[in-house]
Amino acid sequence: MEPKDVFADIKDELDKLLHIIMESTFSGLIITDIKGIIVYSNSSCEKILGIKREEIENKKFSQVIGDKGINKEVFKLKFTVERSVIFKGRDITIRITPFFKDNKHIFNIITMKNIFSEVDQQYELTKLEQCLDIMKDILDNEYQGMVLLDAEGRIVKFNYEKLLGIKEEDVLGKHVDEVIDNTRLHIVVKTGKKEMNDIQRIQGKDMIANRIPIMKEGKVIGAIGSVIFNDIRELKPLIQRMETYEKTFDKYKGEIKMMHEARYSFDHIISQNKRMEHLKEVSNRAAESNSTVLIQGESGTGKEYFAHGIHKASHRRYGAFVRINCAAIPKELLEAELFGYEEGAFTGARKEGKLGKLEIANGGTVLLDEIGTMPLEMQAKLLRVLEEREFERIGGTERIALDIRVIASTNEELEEAISKGKFRQDLYYRLNVIRLNIPPLRERLDDIPLLAKHMIQDLSSRLDIEPKEIAPETMEILQNYSWPGNVRELRNVIESALNLVKGNIIFPEYLPEHMIIKGKSAEEKKENNLILKDIVAQAELKAIREALIEAKGNRTEAAKLLGIHRTALYKKLDAYGLNISML
Repeated sequence: MEPKDVFADIKDELDKLLHIIMESTFSGLIITDIKGIIVYSNSSCEKILGIKREEIENKKFSQVIGDKGINKEVFKLKFTVERSVIFKGRDITIRITPFFKDNKHIFNIITMKNIFSEVDQQYELTKLEQCLDIMKDILDNEYQGMVLLDAEGRIVKFNYEKLLGIKEEDVLGKHVDEVIDNTRLHIVVKTGKKEMNDIQRIQGKDMIANRIPIMKEGKVIGAIGSVIFNDIRELKPLIQRMETYEKTFDKYKGEIKMMHEARYSFDHIISQNKRMEHLKEVSNRAAESNSTVLIQGESGTGKEYFAHGIHKASHRRYGAFVRINCAAIPKELLEAELFGYEEGAFTGARKEGKLGKLEIANGGTVLLDEIGTMPLEMQAKLLRVLEEREFERIGGTERIALDIRVIASTNEELEEAISKGKFRQDLYYRLNVIRLNIPPLRERLDDIPLLAKHMIQDLSSRLDIEPKEIAPETMEILQNYSWPGNVRELRNVIESALNLVKGNIIFPEYLPEHMIIKGKSAEEKKENNLILKDIVAQAELKAIREALIEAKGNRTEAAKLLGIHRTALYKKLDAYGLNISML
């Protein structure tokens, strides 16, 4: 069967989709059959891949893109897959989405787009701003004229001297048609209807004219007219230039928003712990202000989730959320990363300069992650910026106003760092306006069952496997463990168990060995201190399990073996949280 035959029953819908949507988008769009063979592609694919569409159709997409991360197995998945690949020196993001009809896999939709480096984006945006400034100067000076009329069509304000060589004092009070060739401005005063972008010949040259009536209480009391360009032939290249930059600006604006966008909200912080719930409530209130927030907690406790949540709940949610990892950036590059630099500011600098992260975040939020590792010299500069709310790029002279919300996070005890002279006390006070101390997982063990369940659901979906259950003895080990890696370590343990487990139950044997050993030690210690009630409960639980196994899960038969009524057995099963499917 030819690849296109599989679409015979939905051909009309596809035709509409291809012609209306696929050819009108800047994103590359491809449709493949279930084996990954390309059936359709739009014109944007040619620009992104640099290959004509007829050269890729009827070929396997994995062969065209030539990336090991995209193979035939990807096209068998039931969920959307996203990959980043390098193709002909270009960074391309690829999203593959399966399409089902009546629970049957019909075809796949692939979207592609180029991802430019942040530096290139900032460079292009800087060039765009410079271009717009130039055009503003042009329109404000030699290339624009303006005239204001009263209700009689007489001139009361005239600004055409540079454009037409006519002085204002020579024409005030005169009727406009005596001064400006081929004008219709006096007609607009009579009709009250505006005329925009009209071509008007003045002094032998075609110019663009706008004529707008001035209204008051429903009556025309005058009109304002303006012309731009002393020769319309100069307009065409400028229009082309503006269209190019407008497309570029829209594209980069979208890319920057995606790169610097908060991904998490408070709903992503899974907890039933009272202390954590209180912190979420405090964070929600903090989101309503612009005050600086300091988040302290061990690595893996979820500090970044709180930072994301505060930004998303604030009025700055539509601005950028820029994360700066102070520990990951070499100290000699940190200043340039924060403040940016001008052209030729230092050896090795980009010749066009670079915007800093603080400037990118203007109007939004900055997360200074691992603030405790910031060098003292940079701490002083940061403090000055936070107090003055303005800064200069390296090598620059212009003061740039700054409107940002600052959130700082650290896994260090800053008070101790201050006592050792490693952190400035004045910066600490500036950051420590609203403080959140995130507790480690060992202090919120009641959250482990809830977290584990949520992680199993999330990871099972990502790994495309059936969700599993955690055996009670496994959960007991999880709740007896100290969790030095906190929530991040718990997620790793759950993911490892999901990959190793045979069947639907995660037993202790699928946990890391060091956790099992510590769990057994804790259990032995617990057994040595058992009271009579606990000994009886353990014996009873063991007897119930053995009876249910012997009765092959039949509760009535198990109750007879135990010599108790069936209702009594049900109550004990509920009391011990024993699930028949887990035996």
